[in-house]
Amino acid sequence: MSEHTEALILDLVTWLAESPRPYQQVMEAWRTSCPRLPVWEEANDRELVAHSGTMVLPTAKGLALLASRGRKVACTAQIGPASLIPS
Repeated sequence: MSEHTEALILDLVTWLAESPRPYQQVMEAWRTSCPRLPVWEEANDRELVAHSGTMVLPTAKGLALLASRGRKVACTAQIGPASLIPS
């Protein structure tokens, strides 16, 4: 995976950690059909984000990635990978 894509994945998880978002809003902002920029798809495959009903949130794995990269965010809502939606 490219360094650029990795940075965008971190941006996506950070954005969701700041405030859970409606699925439709996430799709409008992050879904792409470009095979060179699979941000949403990669975040799902790596179980960094998931959904609960209509809301998308970071998983514990996603929050751990942010912490390991020095991105501090105040997030109290998270869900586990069992709720992942297919990309």
